[in-house]
Amino acid sequence: MLKAVILLTRNPEMSRAEFRSWLLDEHAPLAATLPGLRRLVYNLVETEDASVDGIAELWFDSQQAFEAAYATEIGMRVAADSLAHVSARVRVFVSEHVVLA
Repeated sequence: MLKAVILLTRNPEMSRAEFRSWLLDEHAPLAATLPGLRRLVYNLVETEDASVDGIAELWFDSQQAFEAAYATEIGMRVAADSLAHVSARVRVFVSEHVVLA
């Protein structure tokens, strides 16, 4: 299983409330339709002076499944929607090691 973690910094023209509304009410339902997506979690940053405003976690079966999803029409729409609303997007792939569940 592949886990992608994406750090999102809102467009400076958006308020924190506008960013949260866009992320959860508009972007999340769109992203949830990515082909092959196994799990999707959005974390909203509560710290006022943090360098990021949200953290997305996406699970796919493999790196190839992730790349294939974003190569589709819906994947391109998800990426374009994200880029239209954020000033920075840092994507990393991680291996998750649960210590306490």
